[in-house]
Amino acid sequence: MQVQCAVLGCPGGQSDPQPLFRFPCDPERSKKWVEKCQRQDLSDKSAEQLFECYRLCGKHFEASLVESDAQGTVLKDGAIPTIFEGQSKPQNGQGKRSNAMTKDDETDSKGRKKLKKSHAETAKKDVQTPPEEEEHKEYLKSLFKVLVLLGEQSIPPTGPGDNKQDGLGSSNFQALLEYSMNCGDEVLKKRYDANTESCSSAQLSPLVEVCEKYIRSKLVEEVQQNGFFSLLTDDLVKISGEWFLPVFLRFVDQSNCQQERFVGFLSFEGHGEALAEKLLSEMTDNWGLDMEQCRGQAHSCSGTHLGKLKAFSAKLLERYPMAMLTPRSTRTLNLVLANGMALSGVQLVLSTLKKIESFFSESTLLQLELEHAISIFYPDKEERAKELKEICGTSWTRRHDAFEVALEILEALLLCVDSVHDNEDMRWNDQVTHNALEISKALADFEFVMALVVMKNTLTLTQAFGRNLQGTASDIHFAAASLKAVLHSLKEVSDNIDVYHEFWNDEAANLATAMEIPIKVPRSYLRKHQSESGAVRPESYYKEHLSVPIVEHVIREIDTLFCEDHLKAMRCLSLVPAVIEQHKSTEPEEESLQVFKNSIPNVGTLSAEMHCWWVKWSKRGKGETFPTNLQETLQLADVKFFPEHARSSEADRHHPYLDSGGQL
Repeated sequence: MQVQCAVLGCPGGQSDPQPLFRFPCDPERSKKWVEKCQRQDLSDKSAEQLFECYRLCGKHFEASLVESDAQGTVLKDGAIPTIFEGQSKPQNGQGKRSNAMTKDDETDSKGRKKLKKSHAETAKKDVQTPPEEEEHKEYLKSLFKVLVLLGEQSIPPTGPGDNKQDGLGSSNFQALLEYSMNCGDEVLKKRYDANTESCSSAQLSPLVEVCEKYIRSKLVEEVQQNGFFSLLTDDLVKISGEWFLPVFLRFVDQSNCQQERFVGFLSFEGHGEALAEKLLSEMTDNWGLDMEQCRGQAHSCSGTHLGKLKAFSAKLLERYPMAMLTPRSTRTLNLVLANGMALSGVQLVLSTLKKIESFFSESTLLQLELEHAISIFYPDKEERAKELKEICGTSWTRRHDAFEVALEILEALLLCVDSVHDNEDMRWNDQVTHNALEISKALADFEFVMALVVMKNTLTLTQAFGRNLQGTASDIHFAAASLKAVLHSLKEVSDNIDVYHEFWNDEAANLATAMEIPIKVPRSYLRKHQSESGAVRPESYYKEHLSVPIVEHVIREIDTLFCEDHLKAMRCLSLVPAVIEQHKSTEPEEESLQVFKNSIPNVGTLSAEMHCWWVKWSKRGKGETFPTNLQETLQLADVKFFPEHARSSEADRHHPYLDSGGQL
């Protein structure tokens, strides 16, 4: 398939971003298109081949024949191309001009004609392709069509038989190839009849690699054309026994819409600075990303790989200082902070919450079982029981108050999973009862209870701040101003940790007693410190291994995630008209905008622009409509009169802490 205009010499689809239209399926119209664009080499191709492989760009059609809307650009029925600049058919009268030519001119003309003929013959020879090569191209085209179809439907090409030595066995790719042959794909039939072989795993791998590289190159090209972007990573995945880091790019496309697109996997095998260098090299040298345009980074990782990802993030920030580290707008701050803790108790809580979410999403009957257990523990509080049941019907483990909710329903959860595991009425299969037992063991562990209590009480202090981060531009602007108070509260807890831990320990002990859970030090610790087993008191152990490190981690992580530059970027939202309207008496700080000085061509005019912009919107009446976010602000018609302000807002909107759905 061509991704450029079929008219010779036309840049449409390449350097000229014109819409491309397929050749029509109707043979008569298709023939007219070929005649109009003077491509004799296409005259022997069928309408189906032309439809699949060739395009004409919009500049060859009258404007009245092209319709555009939010969904895209289409041609009206029966449209015929008529505009071909610089192309003309040979005129019969041209031969007559030789009578007026001098002998020298005639000689030159003959020489030029011979040269043109020579070039034409050479081009014709170049166009002619050996039959075997043409057949192989058609065969590859059929394979790519099948592979792309699977990709569009999110169906993996390999299947249960992909490890067989002979071919791909019963893989999805092989099944679709056979279906294509049964539906009359003569190219595939001929190939398979002649060679009596199927497409093997070894043959499939390069096809997948070619598709992957092509798609990535087009995505990177689109990102580079649109300027700034942010780098996002997700939880690591294991592929063929190796760990890989999923990477996404966040950017604004040509239609001014925020996009988050998957760009590829990076091998995460290695350690320390060498791994960080390898990841950066892969993105810049192999993928072709211009990291100088990167304006933000956000990561999601927990457990054993956390240290390596932090090293990569630090190296990225060191090499490209504009790639500001922030939380991701789609993740609640409290879960981001919790995922960053490598403590065994915290990881036990997080892994158990994931198991709980997966367990109850398997069946509505399991959900009903949990709701019944909640009713048992809230007989006199019907309203609260109803609220908790509604919460548990959602993805509650990802909420800002997930740890509070978990503590409220902990007894009901344990009763529910124990009941499922007992399976007295034989309602559940072996897998469900096994999963219930795994969750029950975790919930009945005092380390889990103690960690949950400490996390709930510590992260309650950051909960409102985290909610504001996922709110409106005004909420985020307020969050920037409130961070100092949040840190003050956390440091007050840290300074008086003995007192706070005593309260937390009592809360956990009372809950454990009610649930008949033994209060003890984790068995894993006792195994490693057998000589001290009798001398270690649970209260002292959990203070040293949970309360102190959790509070210290939260303070340290907030300082890292919300550095001064990040806070300045958040304060720049004060220039959103709706925020100006709320704070008319306070003119935005010019100092905050300096965070974008490397993104602004003319910093000298920024101060004057900012003042004029603030005056413009602060004088508006209450009844008027005010843009509420950066997306709406940048679409204002008069924003072009404030180019430096627009440029700084453009840079700000790429940061991962802002909602990518267009709200900010």
